[in-house]
Amino acid sequence: MIEGIYKKAEDRMKKVVEDIRHEFAGIRTGRATPGLLRDVKAECYGTVMPINQVASISIPEARLIEIRPWDTSTLKDIEKGILQSDLGLTPSTDGKVIRLKIPSLTEERRKDLVRMVRKIAEDHRVSIRNIRRDANDELKSAEKSKEISEDARRREGERIQKLTDQYIKTLDEILGQKEKEIMEV
Repeated sequence: MIEGIYKKAEDRMKKVVEDIRHEFAGIRTGRATPGLLRDVKAECYGTVMPINQVASISIPEARLIEIRPWDTSTLKDIEKGILQSDLGLTPSTDGKVIRLKIPSLTEERRKDLVRMVRKIAEDHRVSIRNIRRDANDELKSAEKSKEISEDARRREGERIQKLTDQYIKTLDEILGQKEKEIMEV
């Protein structure tokens, strides 16, 4: 039972870390990454699809994304999807390949992005702390119903605190990497 509470808390914390990585991948840093196009969809063959399902995406240069549709008839649909997205990028095409030039960020925009990623990280830290609180509440209720002893509850509470500290440290490392990526020119 105690192990189940710990495992559930650990699984939920892993999901929080995956979520922050996923969120940070979509934040434009002035450097080209396929993650920028993760949420961009195009209406092809009568259905809305993610771009990576209708084209290959490559990064030939640090500030350039190339999109090669597997079927050139979807080129206009992909281009339209990019223009409708909130990326703020204008695609250029030669009839076979779509190119997205990533403009460099201004110092002010970099600082805004750093503030934004710090807020996202803090929201995720709060989520991890809430998971800790839920696990501790489960331990307390198990103690009240005499399923575990007070010593076991304390011991597991300390173990869950160590787990919480570990995952918050991981979030801070991810945040540090993203801040560095944003501030690099």
